[in-house]
Amino acid sequence: MKARLPQGFGGGGPSNLQQLARQAQKMQEEMDKANQELEEKEYSAAAGGGAVEVVATGKMELKSISIKPEVVDPEDVEMLSDLIIAATNEALRAAATDKTETMEKLSGGLNVPGLF
Repeated sequence: MKARLPQGFGGGGPSNLQQLARQAQKMQEEMDKANQELEEKEYSAAAGGGAVEVVATGKMELKSISIKPEVVDPEDVEMLSDLIIAATNEALRAAATDKTETMEKLSGGLNVPGLF
């Protein structure tokens, strides 16, 4: 008794494999393009009611930090540090979330190690 393949899976052989390879290459090209666009984007976040604002890039690098003068208190440097950390973490989280969501859309939720 011979095993049967589901309908649409037989007869194509190498041509189906070539088509699959082309689709994978196209997906990789789209992901590379999206990744490049994401790296160029900027993400900003504020803490302390806007007292500290941080801008980070999609490359997960800080671009700028803005501090309102009234927040600078030599007696409370720890609070200023906390605000900077909070704003920085939020900007980096936004960049990471945007990248994850964009790549999931492109891959259709497919998680192939090394693809992105």
